[in-house]
Amino acid sequence: MTHWFHRNPLKATAPVSFNFYGVATTPAAGKLCNDLRLSRTRLLELFTDSSCNPEMMKNATDLYFSLLQGFILSPDESSQDCKLRYIQNFKWTDTLQGQIPSAQQDAVFELVSMGFNVALWYTKYASRLAGKEDITEDEAKDVHRSLKIAAGIFKHLKEGHIPKLITPVEKGRDLEARLIDSYIIQCQAEAQEVTIARAIELKHNPGLIAALAYETANFYQKADQTLSTLDPTYAGKWRKYLNLKTCFYMAYAYCYHGQTLLASDKCGEAIRSLQESEKFFAKAEALCKEYGETKGPGTTAKPSGHLFFRKLGSLIKNTLEKCQRENGFIYFQKVPAEAPQLELKANYGLVEPVPFEFPALNAHWTPETLAAFDLTKRPKDDTAKPKTDEEVKPLKEPDIKPQKDSGCQIS
Repeated sequence: MTHWFHRNPLKATAPVSFNFYGVATTPAAGKLCNDLRLSRTRLLELFTDSSCNPEMMKNATDLYFSLLQGFILSPDESSQDCKLRYIQNFKWTDTLQGQIPSAQQDAVFELVSMGFNVALWYTKYASRLAGKEDITEDEAKDVHRSLKIAAGIFKHLKEGHIPKLITPVEKGRDLEARLIDSYIIQCQAEAQEVTIARAIELKHNPGLIAALAYETANFYQKADQTLSTLDPTYAGKWRKYLNLKTCFYMAYAYCYHGQTLLASDKCGEAIRSLQESEKFFAKAEALCKEYGETKGPGTTAKPSGHLFFRKLGSLIKNTLEKCQRENGFIYFQKVPAEAPQLELKANYGLVEPVPFEFPALNAHWTPETLAAFDLTKRPKDDTAKPKTDEEVKPLKEPDIKPQKDSGCQIS
């Protein structure tokens, strides 16, 4: 069950020292700032550490976010903004738009940007596991779970925190609804790919597999349509991936629907379904080539050489030949001119995001420690003004070499 998934680059960020000399007036306040700096640095290191696992990531994110909440939430649980929310400037690049960052002097901007990267990390962890040559059942479950967790994080950011930003999100940037929605849907579709592979491995009913494949193709198509109004310079490569996966899973749906029809002695219709499957597979193959030739952010790969792609091609060919033989010897049915309409609904295996919540305020944040930050002591020459034209260095992501049978590189 090797899979291939397209991945956009991680967001990059400028260093943040949290050095509030004079403002943090007690050792406890100073220690909180130091802990924030260290936990942020550690979390950024884990994003590019190929040995990092979900447990390590969760521990690091819980620590940093619980400390960062002290700049957003008041310890007395009042609904007012914390006085520290706008004390520090944060800079973050976008997954599609290069190294010129967006900058906001707002701790909520840091929360959602770092949260976005955490979600991306879960998708990349899933991608690395899914590309392995001999993936175990437990690893397949990890892939499935990680993609659902990522979808849940993206959904929580969109619904619970991005609306709280004071500065509106710029069009085409990561935190805009179109991109967030596409990431959520892509995670759901990829998790369903794992479900489909498991259903095939366990030889489940072809009708169920066809329905799951059809629902998955619809997910990919919806994600692509969500990106359709974005500049193709940035989103073109990503959209090629979504298009080819749409065609690929339509080919799967027609292939397994053909098996269902054959089992019901509708051999002529089965042949027509398999012929439609061949058409979608040919479209997917052409899109694989276009994907490889399209410039833009994302994975460098030759998906048509990947095992998951080659296996479907053989399955369609063999199933169609079987149907044609059966029709020539037994059924002698006319092959319809029109392909059968797929009105398939999966009752099992559909993926929903795992609900996500940020951790509670760290116990070291108390009314006393917050009071120890004296904003009247801030320097008058505020050097923390946003400078959006400065480049931020990209994160050096682990180079995942292709497995023997994969034909591609997973990033």
